[in-house]
Amino acid sequence: MTVTRLGVADASRHMLAGVEPLPGEEVTLERALGRVLARDVVSTITLPPWNNASMDGFALRGADVAGASAERPVRLRVVETIAAGRRGTRDVGPGEATRIMTGAPVPPGADSVVRVEDTDGGADPGTVMVRDDRDAGRNVRARGEDIRADSVVLTAGTAIAAAHVGVLSSVGCAAPFVHRRPRVAVLATGDELVPLERFAEVQAGERIVSSNSYSLAAAVEAAGGEPVPLGIAPDDPGALAHCLRRADGCDMVLTSGGVSVGDFDYTRAVVGTLGGELSLWRVRMRPGAPLGFGRLFSVPWLGLPGNPVSALVTFELFARPLLRVLAGHRCPHRPTVQVVLGQNVELAAPLTHYLRAVFAVEEDGRLVATLTGAQSSGMLTSMALADGLLVLPGDRASYAAGTLASAVMLDGDLKGSVRFPG
Repeated sequence: MTVTRLGVADASRHMLAGVEPLPGEEVTLERALGRVLARDVVSTITLPPWNNASMDGFALRGADVAGASAERPVRLRVVETIAAGRRGTRDVGPGEATRIMTGAPVPPGADSVVRVEDTDGGADPGTVMVRDDRDAGRNVRARGEDIRADSVVLTAGTAIAAAHVGVLSSVGCAAPFVHRRPRVAVLATGDELVPLERFAEVQAGERIVSSNSYSLAAAVEAAGGEPVPLGIAPDDPGALAHCLRRADGCDMVLTSGGVSVGDFDYTRAVVGTLGGELSLWRVRMRPGAPLGFGRLFSVPWLGLPGNPVSALVTFELFARPLLRVLAGHRCPHRPTVQVVLGQNVELAAPLTHYLRAVFAVEEDGRLVATLTGAQSSGMLTSMALADGLLVLPGDRASYAAGTLASAVMLDGDLKGSVRFPG
């Protein structure tokens, strides 16, 4: 059964239903960034492995320096020096101190490290004058305050960022077990399209570059997948079927073009002849309404529109979340933020609109959204300029400047202007 004309949220739920993360594999730590853990990581060690100094100074007993000040300094005997990577040879007793460097083990008997700035060694290197007691009981990192042996340090489902790589290396996890990267077949359709190698035909005004072939492959890679380019299929059912058969063995199939109702839109029919099924067609949105979804070769298939902006917008809203679920991510969707319209906006149809916009951060922290210009689905530069997609539900024909609205962030780096207090 094929459902039609769902809203965006319902369409996304329909596509994600029953999709599970791919199996796991071991990768080297150098290749783990951006991958998602498929099992918990348990530490075999305790960190820190010993009480250690959090700054350069003198390890001592806090009770010995209570009340110390510039007017009434406390003199202690320095019994030894401990460099980072070394261990002391003796305990710290009453009236004694050990010169110590950051990270070095704090010797038994000491419960404090007084920073160098609060001391004065004077002429006698065997003594130290402590001129402030603010560090009494402080600047000692306790053994195991970060990680305990046999504890879970990172849970399955964690997307590995730079700090996680540091944690993994600290506990000796050189080959984390992560979900496999989804292999995503990418196929463009249309007689008018050529690859970059045939750019002379574009210059002659005979063809156009298949920008979807390149932008969708890049979008797949940016989302953590492995693109499998299948090239360009002409508007011919047999040729299209031949190209699609090469997607067998991938984890997801993306096609662009050929899913509307034109005389040469064959993609939906060809998917059926290859044993696939169409479970959703058309979404109540603009751009991107002519969208197909189902299964082909037992994996998710998304038939994206052929217009370049429509293809990328629908990728962001539907294909990217699918890909991220396959890759093991817990939060597959882009974050949304509240914005204020910086201009009047007119809508042409009662559909949910996803408009390309830039955001300016005002002095009060508000994000003000301004359209990137004309919103034609063929103007790919409008997508390249955008910080995010302004979401207007289409419940009215016009929205006035100053209206609060939602927006889908496309990345974390705002291309719009940032205003600061003058």
